[in-house]
Amino acid sequence: MSDINPVEYGKLVNAVENLENKVNSMDNDIKRLVAMAERSKGSLWALMGVASVAGAFISYLADVLFKK
Repeated sequence: MSDINPVEYGKLVNAVENLENKVNSMDNDIKRLVAMAERSKGSLWALMGVASVAGAFISYLADVLFKK
């Protein structure tokens, strides 16, 4: 049972702790990116609505001005 080197074991424990910290940091970053994507999706729909209203208004003006 004395095959385990305490120094090497300590290095492995430290490496695992560092990897856990990195994974937790990446998890937080991914959550922030998902939240940003969800907000931008709402902005896209709002802009599409504004563009639709503007297009309808321009079409109405063109119909009134250039009616044959």
